[in-house]
Amino acid sequence: MTPLAAAANENLAQISNYLIYSSMAVYTLAFFAHIAEWTFGSRSKVARTASALTGAGAAAAPAVQVRGKNGATAVLDRPKVTTRSAAGTRDVPDGPGAAGGTEQGDLYGRIAVSLTALAFVIEAAAVVSRALSVQRAPWGNMYEFSITFSTVAVGAYLVLLALKKNVRWLGLILVTTVLLDLGIAVTWLYTDSDQLVPALHSYWLWIHVSTAIFCGAVFYLGAAGTVLYLFRDSYESKLAGGGKPGAFASSVMERLPSAASLDKFSYRINAAVFPLWTFTIIAGAIWAGDAWGRYWGWDPKEVWSFVTWVAYACYLHARATAGWKGRKAAYLGLFAFACWIWNYYGVNMVLNGLHSYAGV
Repeated sequence: MTPLAAAANENLAQISNYLIYSSMAVYTLAFFAHIAEWTFGSRSKVARTASALTGAGAAAAPAVQVRGKNGATAVLDRPKVTTRSAAGTRDVPDGPGAAGGTEQGDLYGRIAVSLTALAFVIEAAAVVSRALSVQRAPWGNMYEFSITFSTVAVGAYLVLLALKKNVRWLGLILVTTVLLDLGIAVTWLYTDSDQLVPALHSYWLWIHVSTAIFCGAVFYLGAAGTVLYLFRDSYESKLAGGGKPGAFASSVMERLPSAASLDKFSYRINAAVFPLWTFTIIAGAIWAGDAWGRYWGWDPKEVWSFVTWVAYACYLHARATAGWKGRKAAYLGLFAFACWIWNYYGVNMVLNGLHSYAGV
């Protein structure tokens, strides 16, 4: 490589670093905008109105009069609000979202989404700049994997929003964890631009690692939905049992989708990406055959990738088994994602193997 080309690559690496820090600044603004959305979209007024219509205050509700064709009027009784539920389920409507159905909350929510989209563009530009600086796929170490992972996670979230899916409630959790991911990346995982070890010089890098990153990012969205499902399910169970949650819990939980909706969201996300995770493991085995002359060698990364696959397979099977639906299946889904996290951080930084490319 000529000195001029080396200098150009170094400049691109510095630009990538600058863009990463810039995206973190914009993500921070989006974080505060999401906080404002939840704060100014308080459900207190909406909850009081709902209570007046369906609770003790309903007795004082004005009568509803209708006029017939002959000019006579009739007074209709206030309709009763009923809750239908199948065995073990509840018929609970979704909440109005983080904005709480208020105009001011919705404004801050739109600002938060706009800032998140801007930060995504900046971070994606940083990933591209990193790729140009090393003239390869930017997934040769944990730092590059991490910044790409958060980019894909935010991109998947924005795609769901563009498809008119009700997922804006996920924004605050997503931005918070993305900031945590980038903070870890620039603080402990950062590695200067460098070339790949010989085993990684293959077109399979583009196929295997890209699908692994995408699967992990989507699995993360499913895990976030599962965590919120557990909180919302506990909230609904407490209400169904006659309990009275605190004001803060009520304000937050009432605005989320119902437990059934959150459970369905997580299941569909995990079920949709599971076949791609299966392909990721198969592609890795084929690459291992090309690089090391064997398809499977019980390397720590291979073992934990398989354990993660088994855990998600058990989760999907549990969802189809009556006795394991609901919270049991949710715990299993979180265990599966914990296996994925360990496969990334633990195997790369704690265990030694052929896949130890942490670079830290």
